[in-house]
Amino acid sequence: MSLKKKILWGLATILIAMQFFQPQPNQSDKITDLHVEKLYEMPREVKAILTRSCYDCHSDNTTYPWYRRFQPVAWYMASHIEEGKRELNFSEFGTYSFRKQRNKFRSMSNQVKNEEMPLSSYLLIHRHANLSSEEKQTLVDWFDKKGEGISNVD
Repeated sequence: MSLKKKILWGLATILIAMQFFQPQPNQSDKITDLHVEKLYEMPREVKAILTRSCYDCHSDNTTYPWYRRFQPVAWYMASHIEEGKRELNFSEFGTYSFRKQRNKFRSMSNQVKNEEMPLSSYLLIHRHANLSSEEKQTLVDWFDKKGEGISNVD
């Protein structure tokens, strides 16, 4: 067997073996009292936009596409979700101090205004998460209102 065939067989074997090691899915059907939806009055439009465009990476409940079962895609997605939740987790928003909550609302507003969120790399595959101008304004208005409403700074 030629060296090229041996390398291809070796790579195929590694790729197949990788499929047996799946990351833990980021899925929870519970909305606890710490969730941003429980802490702040949220209009239906805002909830719908956040659910569609933000919660996959920034909550404890990701809706996965079919291709997440394949490695190394699943590992990449898991690390991306972990990083997103480390930056902002709507499911644990109540664990943040009032100051941090206010700063998160301000940051979210700025990131949506500056089209930094949702990430362009995420939108390449998840076209449904793209925000219209009206949806961006709806989020910015809500984020600004909530951020201004937090006056108890610890």
